[in-house]
Amino acid sequence: MRDQAEALRLKMQQSKIVGQSIAVVSGKGGVGKSNFTANFSNTLAAYGKKVIIVDMDIGMGNIHILLGKSSRSSLKDYLQGDVSIEEVIFEGPNSLHYISGGTGLAGLLEWSDLMFERLLTAFENLQATYDYILFDMGAGATNWSLDLLVAVDDIIVVSTSEPTSVMDAYSMMKYIHYKDREKNFYLLCNRVLTNEEGSDTLNRLKETMARFLAKEVTILGALPEDKLVRQAVKRQVPFSILYPNAQITKTLKEITNRFIEGNTKEIIVPIQSNKFISKLKSIFSKGSD
Repeated sequence: MRDQAEALRLKMQQSKIVGQSIAVVSGKGGVGKSNFTANFSNTLAAYGKKVIIVDMDIGMGNIHILLGKSSRSSLKDYLQGDVSIEEVIFEGPNSLHYISGGTGLAGLLEWSDLMFERLLTAFENLQATYDYILFDMGAGATNWSLDLLVAVDDIIVVSTSEPTSVMDAYSMMKYIHYKDREKNFYLLCNRVLTNEEGSDTLNRLKETMARFLAKEVTILGALPEDKLVRQAVKRQVPFSILYPNAQITKTLKEITNRFIEGNTKEIIVPIQSNKFISKLKSIFSKGSD
């Protein structure tokens, strides 16, 4: 195992291009997290960014459905060695790419040497190819998903104004913060009825993080409750494509610009500073011992 990790480390040092890894999370289901991920990623791609979504909602992934696409193979197939990484990457709108989570992956927590090496190699390849890698995480948390959240560069937390959603979002950030106090959090309030509702919710979360955890977080903004979103989901087309002139699409563009402006890190950096791969190697090597 150590020999394989060392060989992988030496291979990684040959790479010079490192993309940004981002997890999109919510404390509970039903807040529109995956729909936000699909449209946010599409907007990034429309700006000319090279973007890929990795659907981590194991067994219940729906990114491909929201994009109106299908996938013949999944991340699970890749980890099992049945296909190459290229065979699980599919193209969506605006040259946006995605990887389906597949089914039954939760049973692969006892990592084999092959799975460990293939997983790290996959993420290494993705970082060398894309500007942004977005992990659409399942609602709630498991041990392995929380470990992945600790490894990524940035986390976008999606909540609604409902008290239970706000509390779950705070609990998620609190847990991750105790694991990594340098983690960057971005807050998005979804399905708000008024601008005031969104602002109040976001400010309350921000103030709570500052007061109890002494942690500063970044507010991205709020997206309104809009019947056009449901119509877009039914038609399996991102609302940002189907309704380009709608207010919700314009708001999403503002949010996307805010995120891009907040990420001023150079995409080309020395591979030694690639904390994402380093953390992943540490995390998953534990599971394979």
